[in-house]
Amino acid sequence: MRLTPEQEDLRAAVRGLLDRYPVAPEADDDAERGLWRRLCAEIGVAGLAIPERFGGAGAGPVEVHVVMEELGRSLTPAPLLGSAVLATQALLASGDQAACQRLLPALADGSQIAALAWTTAAGCWDPSEVACQAATTTTGTDGWALTGEAHFVLDGDVASVLLVPALMPDGETCLFEINPAQLRVTRTRSTSVDQSRRLSVVRLSGAAGVRIGARVDLEPARTAGCIALSAEQVGAAAAALALTVAYAKVRVQFGRPIGSFQALQHRMAEMHVLVESARSLSYAAAEAAQAGAPDTALRAATAKAYCSEALEQVTSEMIQLHGAIGMTWEHDAHRYFKRGHGAAFLLGAPAGHIDRIAAAVVGS
Repeated sequence: MRLTPEQEDLRAAVRGLLDRYPVAPEADDDAERGLWRRLCAEIGVAGLAIPERFGGAGAGPVEVHVVMEELGRSLTPAPLLGSAVLATQALLASGDQAACQRLLPALADGSQIAALAWTTAAGCWDPSEVACQAATTTTGTDGWALTGEAHFVLDGDVASVLLVPALMPDGETCLFEINPAQLRVTRTRSTSVDQSRRLSVVRLSGAAGVRIGARVDLEPARTAGCIALSAEQVGAAAAALALTVAYAKVRVQFGRPIGSFQALQHRMAEMHVLVESARSLSYAAAEAAQAGAPDTALRAATAKAYCSEALEQVTSEMIQLHGAIGMTWEHDAHRYFKRGHGAAFLLGAPAGHIDRIAAAVVGS
């Protein structure tokens, strides 16, 4: 797709800021927070997908896509996916205007970070399956106590607001706001192969929660998250391809650059096809979401499945074509490779999304 001049300016602004203030995947928390404050204060990335009436910019999935693609290109650790996409979309889907008015302005300006504690250890991210349960209680905020263990919680260990979808006694799923500072909440950062992705396990042991809305549909959050994640994967794949091509131009073997060998040219051409086809699918899903198309969820599933496999293939080739330096700590190749494998299973493995698509096609 062709971006508008405003969207191109957004891309240039994000890329310029990330190039001026790079933060390594192994950076400390202060460096991550400093960059996030800059992204929010100078560009307003956290409020892009939040309606203006709640303090956001009122932009859409394409603008979020542009930013996520740049974050993926540089593997920048930032809470955009977890807080500004998943958590905010779940909050908006709850339909609770008062809660949105109370919570979203601080999420939009980046002064607060929210985490959506949703999935079980299986990591299916199925809207009908949540990790926590709610029960009535005579004590605690709003009379609700939540119990359960949520896994793969993006930025869960640093979030100032926890949003927890929980199964109610009547079988419905409702959204709850949890104060993470209370004693009945335990947050543990997970050890992940991708050090640039902050994942946590959140355990609730009868934690007091405030109910948000009557019930919540988690499908919009999953759809928005899959589109945003596919954009990040496209950016990472494009960067991996660019690094590989640059290396092939300077690495000399048998007296000539390895990029001049036809066999390697073919492999890099296949990488290029993977990147561009993934970009097309990802933007198609973002455009569908922007237009409110009825098949947006399936387009998002398609983009997530394809972009996951494309990034894994491109980064695997990157490792091979970089030879012995591909897995050394000093070179970035291994970071993109790890991001590819980690991102593939976030928000559901590719096989799960393919099953959804197949069921929809067969059912139609």
